[in-house]
Amino acid sequence: MDYVQPTELIKDAIQAAAKKAALPVGDLLLRSFLAGGLLAYATSLVFTVLAQNVAPIVGALLFPVGFVILVLLGLELATGNFALLPMGWAAGKVSPSEMIRNLGWVYLGNLAGSLFYGLLFYLVVTNCGASGSGAVGELVKAAAQKKTLGYMALGLRGWETAFLKGVLCNWMVTLGAVLAMASRSTIGKVIAMWLPIMTFFAHGYEHSIVNMFLIPTGMLLGAPVSLGQWWIWNQIPVTLGNFVSGALLTGLLLYVTNMPRKSATMEIPLGGEEIAQVRSVAGQAAEAD
Repeated sequence: MDYVQPTELIKDAIQAAAKKAALPVGDLLLRSFLAGGLLAYATSLVFTVLAQNVAPIVGALLFPVGFVILVLLGLELATGNFALLPMGWAAGKVSPSEMIRNLGWVYLGNLAGSLFYGLLFYLVVTNCGASGSGAVGELVKAAAQKKTLGYMALGLRGWETAFLKGVLCNWMVTLGAVLAMASRSTIGKVIAMWLPIMTFFAHGYEHSIVNMFLIPTGMLLGAPVSLGQWWIWNQIPVTLGNFVSGALLTGLLLYVTNMPRKSATMEIPLGGEEIAQVRSVAGQAAEAD
């Protein structure tokens, strides 16, 4: 069958986590660099389309293309790993140090890939700095300010809002990472991933890897946002929110409800007298037969 049952799905996810934890650092960096760049590519696609005055839902329908590509290529995305590695840890297949190692290097690689694509995008939309950025650049600048200065203006409530938007975002993103294993066919995987990724993006929630491209690129285009404002008012709270929902709401809860159950049958040890009584009853039954 094309459909994978939840219990088998969780077993596959745990095996995937173990494989990810065993990858050499070089592979983690290369795969996460590519994943960061591809996700940034999908983000710039959305803003290019929105600059044509279409409904925002069109952007949400298109954004999952980046996630689908990177998953099908077996690349490394920190936000997806926020669920898979804790699930592997809960199953005893991944040690805490292996989990931290994977998440740390992948997060760094995602950042490098996002910044790399962001620089190329800036050079293209400004004709290597010779002209303005046009409607696309203005949208990116506005988004960068909204995601940082907008939260900063609210103080602590703004930080908390960024955190909670990170929680709600990665609840869906990590479901996409898990649902990628819910089908044996490519088209089944694509559809299963598309649904939760489209859902989070349509809500306007906060994704830490997307923001690694969006905010610094907005800064390059002239958004009045400092490095500290980027990290304090967005990147840090959003990353924490992404991790909390990925690890708890997807990774651990799905593992707990689908983990193998021990048999409810209890074996009661018998003493010598009880064994003798059982043998006597068995003997009487045999004579009666």
